Amino acid sequence: MSPIPRGATVAVTGATGFVGGWVSRRLLERGYRVKACVRDVNNEKKVGFLKAMPGFASGRLTLHAADLDSDGCFDDIFKGCHGVAHLSHVSDYTDHEYIARVCQHVVNSINLSETVTRMVVTSSLAAVISEMDLDELVRRPVIYEDRYPDDANPRRTAKSQGYSMGKIIAENAFAEAAEVSGRWDAITCCPSDNVGPILSMHQKNFGPWQHEIEKMLLGRYDQNWVYRPWFPVDVRDDADCHIGLLESTEVDNGDRFIAWSTDAIDVADVCAEIDEVLPELAFDVTEPVEIHPEKIQMREEKYRSIWMGCDCRNERIQAVTGVEFRPFEESLRDCVESLISIGGVKARSIED
Repeated sequence: MSPIPRGATVAVTGATGFVGGWVSRRLLERGYRVKACVRDVNNEKKVGFLKAMPGFASGRLTLHAADLDSDGCFDDIFKGCHGVAHLSHVSDYTDHEYIARVCQHVVNSINLSETVTRMVVTSSLAAVISEMDLDELVRRPVIYEDRYPDDANPRRTAKSQGYSMGKIIAENAFAEAAEVSGRWDAITCCPSDNVGPILSMHQKNFGPWQHEIEKMLLGRYDQNWVYRPWFPVDVRDDADCHIGLLESTEVDNGDRFIAWSTDAIDVADVCAEIDEVLPELAFDVTEPVEIHPEKIQMREEKYRSIWMGCDCRNERIQAVTGVEFRPFEESLRDCVESLISIGGVKARSIED
């Protein structure tokens, strides 16, 4: 299918979210019209930052109430749209029949619109690799788009890996529906760990990474999961990847792309780097506390060696979108400053 035309109308589901907010803002900056889909248009704590965008005052950004669980909720919204950026989360990733049903709600509205020619589906790096498949990472250390977690792994269940499995169900559901339609295509974006500036106070608790940085700033960071480095992508670069995939002439239905900088950063280094990028804070560097030290430390070096041996690739998404990924230092600095200025976080100082 053809990419969306410049200046077209794009519906953004999950527009109050961390990534969804930035996709909405970047679309406006590039001259598009945006239909921002939110659960409650009257919840000022969550939609206030969207209303503060210049495009809202002029009418280029409009707010629309939509409950993903309700079939038909997007019917009127998608009419007249050329593109859909689908970033909204389902409420339960362990119920895979429910996920398939909710995907069909979106598909029905796209088909009914008669104008949508492309959707970009937000998946996740968790749909590419899994902490459950570390032995597979040893055998195949190159990480790129054709990888999927091993469904034959008995530890991979809806309870333990529901998020990862649910994302793959959604990827396939949209690609298959688009193939049947023949009028629109579905392209998948698999972001890694989104880091960068929040746009609204409520977003500091949206997604784990800015919340983890908040805990570091407050001096109470704990390492309570099996070791994995951070694989950062700046949220602004992630947003640009979504838009680039809406615009690209070099993608086909069902294609998937990983959005990440390919950096692999140790958690302890993230803590220390806050002081390096913002020495003005006189930040009292947080040492990660391991809640289960014996359980984790015995395996940590093995896991560290496996993860750090991975060969992360992003040339495919760069080739079709032209996005250049910014360094983690910039993402971290801007995240910290936004947590302080917008999120009201007070960093722990060595003077406290």
